[in-house]
Amino acid sequence: MKFGEAFREYLHGDQEKFLEKCSHVEYKRLKKVLKRCRRSSLGSQEVCRDSLEEQEEDRDQESRPGFNQFCQCQSCPVCDQMFFSELMKEVSDIAGCFNTKARRLLHLHVAKGMQGYVLWFRQCFRDDKLAMAEEGRMLMEYVTMNAIAIRKILKKYDKVHSSVNGNVFKSKMRAEHIELLQSPWLIELGALFLNINGLDGGRFSEFCGNFSCDLDASEPVMRLTLPNSVAIDYSLTCAICLDTVFNPYALSCGHLFCKSCACSAAFVPIFLGLKEATPDSKCSICREAGVYQNAVHMMELDLLLKQRCKENWKERMVAERALIVKQTKEYWDMQTKYAIGY
Repeated sequence: MKFGEAFREYLHGDQEKFLEKCSHVEYKRLKKVLKRCRRSSLGSQEVCRDSLEEQEEDRDQESRPGFNQFCQCQSCPVCDQMFFSELMKEVSDIAGCFNTKARRLLHLHVAKGMQGYVLWFRQCFRDDKLAMAEEGRMLMEYVTMNAIAIRKILKKYDKVHSSVNGNVFKSKMRAEHIELLQSPWLIELGALFLNINGLDGGRFSEFCGNFSCDLDASEPVMRLTLPNSVAIDYSLTCAICLDTVFNPYALSCGHLFCKSCACSAAFVPIFLGLKEATPDSKCSICREAGVYQNAVHMMELDLLLKQRCKENWKERMVAERALIVKQTKEYWDMQTKYAIGY
């Protein structure tokens, strides 16, 4: 079955009510725009050939497969006027919808205090975990189907125009932090599946089939397998301490660090937290500034590591607590000396 048919069946299938409140990629309409552009390009093939003769010295263009079939314009007046602007809006809406719903779902699973007690009491009368797993599955399918649709429509764009604008658009999505398959909430969702499946003796294995986790490898990873059998690996190694992340936080740029390592990079004490980082503090990997204030605490991932690496997790917890006590004492000693003037 072609992806266009599969995507159409998904939109009008069992999850139609769920999708009524969510944005999605207008895959069929965007594909029609490209088909119209392709016909226009083929009609002006003679003009394009003149342009090609002037660019014969460009080795990159000469090596492109199917180069003589389509218009070689880097900017296309037929579809660029609406294509990328509308696609960017759709991607932003999808990312916002997914992040909001995933955040709410994950908050219910790790709720504390009175809310946690109410949820625990309610489980005596209804199977909340089953409903949670089902909603998580719908969110997973929602984000993966739309991500595949975006990749395919951008690949089609580059093929029609023999351009690299599709890849440029992907880079722009990453820069805007709306790349769907790089969302920290997707990693948290995968950790949620693995956690509830492990705690309930494999009862939810059908829901976490797309996710797997290998913590014994030289580089621990969480793997997401997409419907088209493409696998995406999420590294669980902190780029600062080069160990498995502990008490992990995902910065706005998407990179994962231990809380203590991220605080050290931002020059803030651990007990004050990443929100105290200055706006000009930069990510240790991509060097982007202003990525600490809205960092996401990966609580489900931390719970997964706690369950699967118990001894290492306990050792790291003891070390972090000792560091917090040391930093707290030094901080208040300095504040006291500053207050009394010596």
